Amino acid sequence: MTTHASPKKMSLNPQQQQAVDYLEGPCLVLAGAGSGKTGVITQKITHLINNCGYEPKHILAVTFTNKAAKEMQERVAKLMDGVPVNLKGLTISTFHSFGVHFLRAEAKHLGLKEKFSILDQDDCFSILQELCATTDKALIRTMQSTISLWKNGQITPEQALKEAKDEQELQFARVYANYNATIKAYQAVDFDDLIRLPVELLQSNDEVRDRWQAKIRYILVDEYQDTNAVQYQLLRQLTGVRSMFTAVGDDDQAIYAWRGATLDNLKLLQTDYPRLKLIKLEQNYRSTERILNAANAVIAHNPKLFDKKLWSEYGEGDPIRVIPMANEEEEAENVVMRLQAHKIANHAQFADYAILYRGNHQARVFEQVLRKERVPYVLSGGQSFFERAEIRDIMAYFRLLNNINDDPAFIRAVTTPKRGIGAATLEHLGQYAGRRDISLFEAVFETGFASISTPRQLGPLLEFVEFINEFDERAARDEAPEVLDDLIKAIGYEVYLFEHFDERQAQNKWKNVVDFMAWMKRRAEDGDKKLSEIIQNMVLMSMLDKGAEEHNAVRLSTLHASKGLEYPHVFLVGVEEGLLPHMSREDVLEDPNRVEEERRLMYVGITRARKSLHITWCQKRRRGQDFENREASRFIKEMQHDKDAKRENLTDVPQITPKQRIEMLKALLAKQAGQQELPLKDSATEKEG
Repeated sequence: MTTHASPKKMSLNPQQQQAVDYLEGPCLVLAGAGSGKTGVITQKITHLINNCGYEPKHILAVTFTNKAAKEMQERVAKLMDGVPVNLKGLTISTFHSFGVHFLRAEAKHLGLKEKFSILDQDDCFSILQELCATTDKALIRTMQSTISLWKNGQITPEQALKEAKDEQELQFARVYANYNATIKAYQAVDFDDLIRLPVELLQSNDEVRDRWQAKIRYILVDEYQDTNAVQYQLLRQLTGVRSMFTAVGDDDQAIYAWRGATLDNLKLLQTDYPRLKLIKLEQNYRSTERILNAANAVIAHNPKLFDKKLWSEYGEGDPIRVIPMANEEEEAENVVMRLQAHKIANHAQFADYAILYRGNHQARVFEQVLRKERVPYVLSGGQSFFERAEIRDIMAYFRLLNNINDDPAFIRAVTTPKRGIGAATLEHLGQYAGRRDISLFEAVFETGFASISTPRQLGPLLEFVEFINEFDERAARDEAPEVLDDLIKAIGYEVYLFEHFDERQAQNKWKNVVDFMAWMKRRAEDGDKKLSEIIQNMVLMSMLDKGAEEHNAVRLSTLHASKGLEYPHVFLVGVEEGLLPHMSREDVLEDPNRVEEERRLMYVGITRARKSLHITWCQKRRRGQDFENREASRFIKEMQHDKDAKRENLTDVPQITPKQRIEMLKALLAKQAGQQELPLKDSATEKEG
């Protein structure tokens, strides 16, 4: 067995060390919030390479976001610094990036070209809309979500048709079959196919399965509780009878049932792998005892797959504050004021604070107050850079260079900027391509299409496809940065922007394009990658990453988007019945499974906090033009925090004036410095509970 010099090691507790060292079979590491799971995964990778004779190319680590994968890659590189091992071939990626890699390698077995297209949500939406011939966007979105769940559950169109529960599902199942056939004709796959197709091939082709099992000899899975049925099957097919894997997850943080994730995967591990080794990580390296006690108390109300209790050596910490508010406007004003006072009193940074909420709609009023108070903030879950119209326009050209059969990209590129090709011409082209079962690009060159087209229709189309072919040849011959520069000039996109938008909009959009091109060039120069590979990875990244860049700013985020993150100080807002747990007015009977998932969401919110936690709820909340009475969430009572919490009884108060706001800010600062209590007779009274 080959061994190497020991890599740098972080200090591990006994349970973490056991998780790193265990290699006698399948292993489930039940890692509570803040228990150092990423460190365990990265240490285990280095242990496999340095002490156990594994070559990097035989190890696969999978997670759910590019950010998490990048963090793991950086940690492994740092741990291996100074160790004479070439890490080339080590795969640390998202599930879907691995799926792209697999499909590139096995495209021929699935009837795909190596340069297949990856359709994004908008592309798929357009295809479904065309198949259904409807303008009902809500119906299409529901259909899109249903088909996604079917694919992730490995349910075929035939099964969906057979198991349809009502007329709508029957209609969706019929469209599902046509949708699959359509994207296959486009030589394309959608996001869900990136896992589904590899699993189907591994299940049906012994030669491919044996080859991949020989190639991947150890697998590490991060955030295992977030896996869906098809991702679990991918793990099973790749590990085979050898079953050498470590799954790291936390059943108490399973909050993605709505997108197909299932806790059944944790149960299946125990039944499918009788030799499964269970290791619990319960020491928390993030939060104070009071925060953890509250989290433990809340989650104890859920039925448990595995018993565990988080604990910390960080001491009791600050009491949790629970603050009732008059309404959402008062909640936003008060939270922002308290945040500013807390920041000054504790010599903190804005980036130390997060305001977390159940639904995106709650962000608006906080954004308004933060802007008014000139407090910098970042909105998680906002529009991704890659979702901007100007970026999607340019990406259409890159996608078409990568795959001339990408019809959605063809349509967007040929019409942006306008090239004298109207809707009637495209419809004429589409009808011909449909009859011949070929792509729009290929149809332009056919003599059959030329014979039924006017010169006015055919001329601009031929000019466009020849333009694409010219740059396709250059992409194979010239350096990527040079091709990118010349392509953007030839498109004439800057002129198009200033002709169609006002000057300020055009400038902002063009700046985004320039930044995007610079990013593409950096990707090309790093590792001397081919343009086609950069484009495929870029399309995938635009689907996975929705986060904003880091700034010294307060983070506004939904609870779902906050998972995996931590902040010194957290304001958890809108913790009331109807919002958290989320229940619509139409919900007459409570679904226990739904309440349990909402409770896990509360647990996630509490455990984001390191040093201080403020919880607010509104006595009234606006619904349309009216206000309706609200009650504190059941989860507040379940926290059993009364003996520790700073309970603050705020009566229904009038809107705070600017003068009162300054007075309150000064008073909060004085109070937090231990000088006096809050002296606002007209606004609020505060009692220690």
